[in-house]
Amino acid sequence: MNIIVCIKQVPDTTEVRINPETNTLIRDGVASIINPFDTYAIEEGLRLKERFGGKVTVITMGPPQAETALREAVSLGVDEAVLLSDRAFAGSDTLATSYALAMGIKKLGEVDVILCGKQAIDGDTAQVGPGIAIWLDMPQATYVKKIEDCKEESGKKVFRVHRMVEEGHEVLDVPLPCMLTVVKEINEPRMPSLKGMMRSKKAEIIKWSAADIQAEEENIGLDGSPTQVMRIFSPEQRKGGEMLHGEVHEIADRLQDVLKELI
Repeated sequence: MNIIVCIKQVPDTTEVRINPETNTLIRDGVASIINPFDTYAIEEGLRLKERFGGKVTVITMGPPQAETALREAVSLGVDEAVLLSDRAFAGSDTLATSYALAMGIKKLGEVDVILCGKQAIDGDTAQVGPGIAIWLDMPQATYVKKIEDCKEESGKKVFRVHRMVEEGHEVLDVPLPCMLTVVKEINEPRMPSLKGMMRSKKAEIIKWSAADIQAEEENIGLDGSPTQVMRIFSPEQRKGGEMLHGEVHEIADRLQDVLKELI
């Protein structure tokens, strides 16, 4: 089974800085980590390999320093790591990012399942995973909390998955190849082994540019990003509120007066 895991390196801080000219994140000098939700995708990829055999490849798009995130993934046990890095990718929104990742996955060749974390903690859009599925024209299931089994139906492999919804969960049969985004309820990520950490230091990271994956210029970077950030600002600090005390009816009367004043 060929398993692809898409990860993202994100700032390990809430104190982010923005380039005032491009309205994009300034990553220089900011400590970075693997997006926490992506660690569950890595773990699930490794578990699928242990259950069904095959190979796990991680892929990310980012600046050269994103290589550290890939090496961390290698230390956990993945077989291969790919970095898509090119100045042409700078400023990509979720559409352009999903396109670049989809083109990178195409270059990797045959794939059975693509795994992503449900969303990135810096953008919180949950759009890249589904976007990849659209670009690659494959079925998808989001917010997956369990991959129950892989079976054959009419000569085609199918994953039976449990997908979280607001009032419970759905059980779906998703034909392979497919895209799955996973939630933290799916597993408990492992820690890297000493052997894995030693291996990660020597691992060869595959590095591809926009030209290497045959990405069309109009679909990447700022030119390929229909979502434009027009303005970024810090919200005004809220003033301290009023703590209401007394009997229930007294609190209710006072609350009613406060709400009237705000209208």
